[in-house]
Amino acid sequence: METIKSLETLSQDKNLNLKQVYLDTQIQKVIDILNQELVGLKPVKKRIQEISALLVIDKLRQNLGFTVGNPGLHMSFTGSPGTGKTTVATRMGDILYKLGHSKKGHLLTVTRDDLVGQYIGHTAPKTKEVLKKAMGGLLFIDEAYYLYKPDNERDYGAEAIEILLQVMENQRDDLVIIFAGYKDRMEKFYASNPGLSSRISNHVDFPDYSPEELLIIGKMMLEEQQYEFSPSAEDVFLEYIIKRREQPLFANARSIRNALDRARMRQANRNFDNSGRLLTKADLVTIIEQDITKSSVFSLS
Repeated sequence: METIKSLETLSQDKNLNLKQVYLDTQIQKVIDILNQELVGLKPVKKRIQEISALLVIDKLRQNLGFTVGNPGLHMSFTGSPGTGKTTVATRMGDILYKLGHSKKGHLLTVTRDDLVGQYIGHTAPKTKEVLKKAMGGLLFIDEAYYLYKPDNERDYGAEAIEILLQVMENQRDDLVIIFAGYKDRMEKFYASNPGLSSRISNHVDFPDYSPEELLIIGKMMLEEQQYEFSPSAEDVFLEYIIKRREQPLFANARSIRNALDRARMRQANRNFDNSGRLLTKADLVTIIEQDITKSSVFSLS
């Protein structure tokens, strides 16, 4: 007696319509939003697509009565600041919710201070309270390597990690945990916690943006606020990006947003100084070359 349907029979089964199953999940809408929100990041988007594909196939297998195991959804996001890690985590929550792998799909973002106490008996209740709020969704732990401080015997980060490990193992259906931070520090963090590393199936590295990608991001940010570059300002802003990337504390899209905020202030001040004349609509919406070249980045070169 056959224990499973033949391939010929399966091909006639309406439940095997992969395209329809995919459409029913509506996750393409989430992926489309992700593509609109984030420039570049092709390897990241590819990995999210792969995870989504696995979950859709699992859903199809489940519809046909096949055994479906827990796919292991805990993740590690590594990369520089401002590369879209939190945005991707939010959209991942939407995808998992639509596929039935998350009851609520919400994202709770925390750091060490939210999990680790300052005295004996303080860490466990803090960590458990955070986990309670995150249940049914995703817990995003930023700069997760700060949880582990082996040189400090009085540090309670190890207690928080132990509680997280228990939840990751025993409540995998109720919570997805994402550890995030700089790649080199995260690698050391996992090396010192083999139990933690073994529970994370998906390691996603977020590359830095290129200058051209950052220019596109900047133009998108301006458009959201109903501003635009003049043609010459666009060229100068690309030059600004190239110079700024070589300086300390550069944070990709975050640094671009900060730079544009300062450019808008210079534009406002310039218009205010010229308040003796009537302002046009173009005056109010256009960032010109000098709004950018007054940045200290150019004075340092």
